Amino acid sequence: MNADLLIRNVKVYNSYYKRFEDGHVAVLEGRFLYIGQEEADAFTAGETLDGQGQYMIPGLIDIHLHIESSMVTPASFSFGLIRSGVTSIVPEPHEMANVFGVEGVLEMMKASRACAADMFYSIPSSVPATPMETTGGSIEIEDMDQLLATGEMICLGEIMNYVDVIRDPDCKTNQILRHIRKHYPQLIIEGHTPKLMGLDLHQLIAAGIDSDHTHQSVEGLKARIAAGMFIEIQEKSMIPEVMDYLMHHDVAERFCFVTDDVMPDTFIANGHLDHIVRKAITMGMSPEAAVYAATYTPAQRMKMSDRGSIAPGKIADFVLLSDLESLHISQVYKSGVKQFDRSEEYIQPAAPKAFPEHFYESVKLGSLREEDFLIRTEVENGTHTCRVMMVKDGSTFVEEHQAKVEVSEGRLEWESSEFGQIAVFERYGVNGNQARGLIGGDTIKRGAIATTYSHDNHNLLVVGRNHADMALAANTVIASQGGFCVVEDGKVLSHLELPVGGILTEEPLEEVASKVKELRAAMHHLGYVHYNPIMSISTHSLAVSPALKITDLGYVDVNAGKLVPLIVGAEE
Repeated sequence: MNADLLIRNVKVYNSYYKRFEDGHVAVLEGRFLYIGQEEADAFTAGETLDGQGQYMIPGLIDIHLHIESSMVTPASFSFGLIRSGVTSIVPEPHEMANVFGVEGVLEMMKASRACAADMFYSIPSSVPATPMETTGGSIEIEDMDQLLATGEMICLGEIMNYVDVIRDPDCKTNQILRHIRKHYPQLIIEGHTPKLMGLDLHQLIAAGIDSDHTHQSVEGLKARIAAGMFIEIQEKSMIPEVMDYLMHHDVAERFCFVTDDVMPDTFIANGHLDHIVRKAITMGMSPEAAVYAATYTPAQRMKMSDRGSIAPGKIADFVLLSDLESLHISQVYKSGVKQFDRSEEYIQPAAPKAFPEHFYESVKLGSLREEDFLIRTEVENGTHTCRVMMVKDGSTFVEEHQAKVEVSEGRLEWESSEFGQIAVFERYGVNGNQARGLIGGDTIKRGAIATTYSHDNHNLLVVGRNHADMALAANTVIASQGGFCVVEDGKVLSHLELPVGGILTEEPLEEVASKVKELRAAMHHLGYVHYNPIMSISTHSLAVSPALKITDLGYVDVNAGKLVPLIVGAEE
């Protein structure tokens, strides 16, 4: 019998028994044909590989992530995925959708088709995530119908505006949910339900939202699984108590591992989903269980019946490991074709522009002046109670703090206070909105940072300790059509250009990683105390993440789902 590829002498992972078995594997036309010990000699193979006793596992599958979080295009992202053993992903491009609407989604899909890794897209469901922000694009129900008509969408992406789902039956998100459940009843609906419990949680599940990928506690995990939710465990949920629960209870079918967001420098340094699997093993989970949660259960969740296991008829996506405990990857195959070999050179080729010309011209904001960072108010002179966004290391949640700050001659004297300023400028040319607030805690103590990489609206966000540095940082980002800039005492310390929609670059992944590492160091130099300062600052404008955030419309009390004033008691 003919085969294209015969791999001899490997320890093959059997997903159905969750164990490794010695054997040989035959591949024909990109799919597994035979796995076993006895009949390998029956094959005449175009290529034969001696596995030398290595471990063979299915290609890893990540069903919840955002390519834009790595700040690179699909081609660069795929380059990093393959060497990490990740062969299939389900990206949700809601960042690009916030900038360009349905066109952003379609162009991301187009840019993905030639990639080595398979990319099955998720429909952004929450663009904009709330009515309390201005975006460059939106995704409406008719846009979802258009995307579903392509046949390339695998699920409805995370429902983020959980507050309105619970409180407002006629909100846009509930209209979307009713439309999807009526017209596409088999479509998977992904969720975003941080800290919700009890009736609130059950209302969301009843609305069709039956997964959660946010930060888990054991209490929340148990409540979600008991109510029928599927749990997607990202690294921040891998605390000892949660991992212990997953390892010692019969819940293997109810969870998988995902990455959600991976910075370019950690992508290069640690890997991708393989890093999560590796970490699970070091925390005590058996390799068999960890591999299962990164291959079989994610495939089952997304109804990918053609992958996720090494079995006859399945797509021949597989990884050869020289060491199981450390998940040391030696080779990666996609559809039976070798894509990565650790013993061979693996260099990302230069790529031409992959997007329409106007994707490189999305920042429609003129230069700013130092005066634009004055905080003007009509309250009387004297001391007033102000809301302050308090950043805390270890979380992207930002708490509200109230403090006394002086007002003099119609200006809030923030520079003489213990707090910095945070400002947002609408950058799409829609309405020219501007908003300003105060920030403290584990954020910068000097200088300024500006970025258009600010989830989810991606307006220009500036944090600083003085007017001059804030203006310089902002104008540097504006001039480069998006990105990050860190400034201290009138000097640019780091500048990462992100000209594709103001959020991506087409530079090779390793080059971007080097620049992001420099950016991270510059932010720490200014006094930022956070395990991931880039993710921290970029979520200051994320109006669905607790508790006090800021958009171009002003402060958002996330839990209450409403705008609140900077000065307590002032007119909203």
